[in-house]
This record gives sequence, structure tokens and C-alpha cells, in this order.
Amino acid sequence: MMSRTIRQLGVALAVALLCGITPAAAQQGKWAKNHPRREQVNKRLNNQNKRIQQGEANGTLTKGQAQQLHKEDKTIRKEERADAAANGGHITKQQQRQLNRQENQTSKQIYQQKHPGQAATP
Repeated sequence: MMSRTIRQLGVALAVALLCGITPAAAQQGKWAKNHPRREQVNKRLNNQNKRIQQGEANGTLTKGQAQQLHKEDKTIRKEERADAAANGGHITKQQQRQLNRQENQTSKQIYQQKHPGQAATP
């Protein structure tokens, strides 16, 4: 049983190598970087990054607040990349939902820090 599994893995690896497909090549492919769910998550992260920068530039966010918010976004981005690496260059719908929930929390924090005392409806 074990030797059959090893043999199957060897054959799969040989086929992938003969076709020029390696894990690194698969993840670097355009299809992986531009997968719709990844694009949506990363677009939101980029948008939030701009909001944080604007808040720091216009004085509605302190440097410390901006650093903390950037740190949270960086953590989300690392999680997105790890999820994609584990799924052949894309993220699942469930992973997208989870990442969006995390982004929603950070978005609310950005709004609340820029508008203290107001309800969070960005």
C-alpha cells in the first residue's frame, strides 16, 4: 500500500516536471495572481492601505495608529498568500469570506480612529 502511494506520487511528480510545472511556477502563473477571489481580497487590502496613508497624511490618524493598522493588513495579506500557496494559487470561497471578515474589522478600526465618537459606517 505504501509503495503504491509512493509510486503514484513519483509518477505525478515526473509528469509535472516533464510538463514544466513546478509548485513555484504554478504559483507564479498569471492565472494564480489574477484569480478573482485573490484580486478582490488584494484590492481591498490596497484600498485600506491608501485610506491609512491618507489618514496619516491629513492628521486624522497618528503615526502609531497607522503603523498598527498597517501591521494588521500585513497579517491579512500574509494569510491570503499562505492560503493561496496551499491551494495551487487561488483561495477558496470560505477563505475569501474569512479574509473579508478580517478586513471588515480593520476597516471599522480605520473609520473609528479617523472619526472618534461616530458609529462605524464607512
